[in-house]
This record gives sequence, structure tokens and C-alpha cells, in this order.
Amino acid sequence: MNSVLQHDLNDLENILEKAKQQGIDFLNNLENIPTSNKNSIDYTRELNELGLGSLSALKEFNERLAPLMVASPGPRYWGFVTGGSTPASIVGDWLATVYDQNTQAIKAQGGASALIEFETINLLLQLFELPDSFLGGFVTGATMSNFTSLGVARQWFGKQFGKDFAKNGISEPITILTATPHSSSIKSLAMLGIGSNNYTTIKTIEGNREAIDISDLEKNIESLNGRPFILISSAGTVNTADFDDFLAISKLKEKYNFWWHIDAAFGGFAAVSDKFKHLVEGWERADSITIDCHKWLNVPYESAFYLVKKEHTTLQIETFQNSNAPYLGNPLENFNYLNVLPENSRRLRALPVWFSLLAYGKEGFCDIVENSASMALHFGNQLIEDGNFELLAPIRLNNVCFTLKGDHNQEKVSQFLTELNDRGKVFMTPTVYRNRKGIRASFVNWQTTENDIKTVIEEMKAVFLEI
Repeated sequence: MNSVLQHDLNDLENILEKAKQQGIDFLNNLENIPTSNKNSIDYTRELNELGLGSLSALKEFNERLAPLMVASPGPRYWGFVTGGSTPASIVGDWLATVYDQNTQAIKAQGGASALIEFETINLLLQLFELPDSFLGGFVTGATMSNFTSLGVARQWFGKQFGKDFAKNGISEPITILTATPHSSSIKSLAMLGIGSNNYTTIKTIEGNREAIDISDLEKNIESLNGRPFILISSAGTVNTADFDDFLAISKLKEKYNFWWHIDAAFGGFAAVSDKFKHLVEGWERADSITIDCHKWLNVPYESAFYLVKKEHTTLQIETFQNSNAPYLGNPLENFNYLNVLPENSRRLRALPVWFSLLAYGKEGFCDIVENSASMALHFGNQLIEDGNFELLAPIRLNNVCFTLKGDHNQEKVSQFLTELNDRGKVFMTPTVYRNRKGIRASFVNWQTTENDIKTVIEEMKAVFLEI
């Protein structure tokens, strides 16, 4: 064995203890770590010949790379709908690394860790009160979840014309209807060969809404004269957390032939709260659903799952199976995630979620969701009371979309947000809503309190006075 590797092996407990302590120090000090920074490095470092060993590498990391890190797991990181990591999810993530499984099979001599994934998906279906008619699996994020779901939808569309798009390529124009899709769905259309411009935009409901106008949707459906289509709907739009009317779409599903996909990356978590579950009523009729775990489930990044109705399993296998690997056996008889989603190499992403669900249960996640929604309302009220800001849309769940008050301040919005973020006490993201420059704050972190909002409001007042 290489001498440096041997030394690290002999010193493994000490190495991991130091890494653990560094992680604890970081998490315990989130209050003092900036949410943004302008630090940089000279990334042209040359690779050394002999290797430094883990502890020397850790020392260099602390000196050169650690200053790049921001408090994204903290309670005032309100950009990108980013959840922090709960203690249980960190345990699961660390152990997923230690056990280092390639999670694919549910029965195999080489490992059956996918059984853990099966159990975790079952627990998630219970959390969201969805039927077991869905088959689910873990992917890296909402983009790959949308990609997986819409990949199966693409295959379904081809079969309506007796064609196998997965084997022979797309030979029919695919009709996509949607109102306010997330960019990851549009990116998925590009990756699937459907085309990022190839969708029809349905009108939204009047009155400052981002949800589908059902009457306009039906008009567009009727104009297709019976031709099949794919509908991409939203459970929580990215700017204002608006929801499409799933009960109304369910009724359309009874009349027309279409694949119904719901992007519920964060909005699906409305289902865990009695206060908000009405927002997703009827979503169980969908053919596929996207939900992120590194958002409101508060697990480490690269965690999302897809749900596709079991009745479409054959279509899913046709889309993703490793058809030139006979050692995998019959995909219908021997279930393996290799054959139902894009990645052939998969870490045990289910484990942080499994730990989280067992540790905190339904009540724990209900509390997180309801606290986040409460904090969003509190922040919105503080903005209104200040008088220098205005809401661009009602607060429907956990997103606050706002801007500087008055059209004369529109030219200052970008400067205001840049300077606010640079101060390092909060991080929010820019947006454009109804042709007005705005700012979006997303509340999903399990640790956010009214004290955090007080801190942010004080920072905002200071920056506003400066500009």
C-alpha cells in the first residue's frame, strides 16, 4: 500500500475526529459566518508529487478554501429555496458516505441497498398522503426529477402514435402545455430533444396570479382536436408559490388524453400541513410528480425524488433501461434502479431522508412548514410597515416577492440587493415579476426565527438609507 495511504489508514480515527470537530464548529458558528462573500483563490495550484496526507490537506483547505464557504445552511440564507441540514440528515449523509453503496438492486449478491430506498419512498408517500400507486426513486435535484418524469412522458406520447421514441428517436412533434414552468422543466425539454422553445404558454388566472387559467387550458386542449399532449403544472411557482387547480385538472383528465406532470419541488410540502394541504388536493391523479428534499425536507444538497405512476413502469423501463447489459436480467422481473432512471452510479441518497423522517416524523415536518410560512408572513408585514418596500404578490406560502416602493426606485433594486447581500447577514435572489425588478426571499430553513427577520430588516433599512 502507498505509504501516505497507509499512514492515513493508521490514523483514520484521528482524521475523522478532526473533520467532525471542524463541521461542528462551522454549524455552531453559523450566526457569525457571512451569507455572501467576495473571496477568491488562485485555482491554478499544481498537483504535488507525493501527496500531503489527509491532515495536511485539511490544513490547506482551512487556509485557502474554507474562506469561500458561506452560511448556506443557516437561518438567513433565503435564496434559491435552500433548506439547511438537520442533525438527523447530517447523520444519514455521513453514513451514506461511509457505507458508500451503489444503490441499485433490491435483491443481488452485490448489495441490496435499494431496499432502503424503497422503504424511504414508502415513508415519503405517507408523509405526503399519496397512494402507493406511485413508484419513486432518488435523483440529484428537481432538474433530474423533472427530466426523469418528462422522459417517461415523452415515451408515453410516442406510444399514442404507436412509436418508440426511446429506441427510434422523436418522430412526432410533441405538444407541451404549461403556464408558469420552472426553468428546470424547460431545461429538461432541451435535454430530452423536445426543445426548450417547444411549449405553448397557457394564460394565468387574472388578479396577480401565476396559476393556470383552466378555461384557457381547455380551449387549447380543444384546439388539439384529440391529439395527445403533456401538461406541466406547478405546486408552488418559484416567485410567488402559486398553485395550479389540481381538482380542476383532475376533471379534465377524465375528458382528455394527456400526461399530467406536477413540479412540486418545494410546494408539495404543503401536503404535510392541515393549514395548506388544500393547495395540493387532487394531485394524486397526476402521472408524475417532482419533489426536492434539499429544500423543505432540510437534507444536504443533491437530494430529490420523482414519483411516476406504477402503471407506466414499462414506459419508464423502455426509456431508461440498460438494454445492452444482459447480466442485469429481465428488468420487469428483477427490479433495479439502473433501468428506471438516468444514473448508473448512485450513492445512497435515501439515507439522509430516512434518518430525517424517522427522527422528526410527520409532526416535525409539519412544524417546519408552518413555521416557514409564518416567518414569510412576518417578514412581509415588516416590509409593509417599514414603508420603503412593497409586495409584488400576496404571500401564499413561504416565498416573499417584493421590491423597493415606487417606480422611481426600480433602477436601484439591483444595487440595493447587491449591497445588502454583500453585508453578509442575509442572502436573497433577484427576480423579475410582471416586468418589474424584484427580490425573492424563500423561507424553508428549520432554524429561522423572528430574531433573524429583525436582523435582516435592520440591515435592509441601513442599505436603503445608503443608496
